[in-house]
Amino acid sequence: MNILSDLNQNNEVLNPGKKVAVIGMGYVGGGIVYSLMIKNIADTIVLIDKKADTINAEMLDIRPGISDIGTTKVITGSYKDIKDCDLIIITAGRNRKHNESRLDLTEDNIKVADDVIAELKKYYTKGVILVVTNPVDIITQYITKNMELPNGRVIGTGCILDTSRFVAEIAEYTSQNIRDIEAMVIGEHGTGQVHLWESVKIKGLPVKDFCSENNIKFDNEIQNSISQKIINMGSEIIYGKGRTHFGTSSCVTYLANSILNNKEIIVPISVMRNGEYGINNISLSLPTIINANGAGKTINVNLNKTEEKQLKATADKLFEVCRKYC
Repeated sequence: MNILSDLNQNNEVLNPGKKVAVIGMGYVGGGIVYSLMIKNIADTIVLIDKKADTINAEMLDIRPGISDIGTTKVITGSYKDIKDCDLIIITAGRNRKHNESRLDLTEDNIKVADDVIAELKKYYTKGVILVVTNPVDIITQYITKNMELPNGRVIGTGCILDTSRFVAEIAEYTSQNIRDIEAMVIGEHGTGQVHLWESVKIKGLPVKDFCSENNIKFDNEIQNSISQKIINMGSEIIYGKGRTHFGTSSCVTYLANSILNNKEIIVPISVMRNGEYGINNISLSLPTIINANGAGKTINVNLNKTEEKQLKATADKLFEVCRKYC
């Protein structure tokens, strides 16, 4: 399924009165705030970070002054301001280096999560908690366990970015518009991601049939090459410019639009799993309905034996990490 679609195209606030808090004002946090502001999908965005100078600078840089760009109020704040937020976005944590995996961040970012959770427990009253911090599956699991909120209220961005990159690469390879591509990545936002090639469609046709009809070379080698490129893309971007943040910002804005506008979409987000595909008590990405309440029903997709095996291996790997840290 194609998870990419246009958001609000005019300059009216899509959700007047809606309030968002973004915790962590690094490149990712700043990019998210800017993207949310441009799309005008909230009335107020509160910037929260330990560094007062940082959030003040980001606020001054981002806040809109041209109505055609955005009218959202961008303000600095503290954890007290998460009260009555409709959406709380967590980006706080150490970023990875190009030679690190996301799981290499686990120990450091669990410590950051402890500090965030302590403050959230003091002031949280409502809203969806959206985890962006890597390793996102582990941090989502950790916050879910410690916040003790209704199931689905804590979600992680999971494989939505990987899916976005997957769609883009297939579109590039086949010279098609991304609107015509249906594709999805599930599992871990990391090396344990599973590319559902059996479900990929282009203009309604299975990818193999479309490529055959249009004289486009497509075989296992091409398939594996694209999959490996998606897995390595984060490291490639970090190696080239030191960070990734634009893709994440776009994906978070897409999710925020769904949550704040109570517009149901199906996306591969990370949430605590309870028996799907035999997976229990671990957070990873499966196609899931989200809306204003967070994660809802998981949508079953037919997996072939290879995909099932890959997903189980991913779940086992994440479970072992969580057993040590969570």
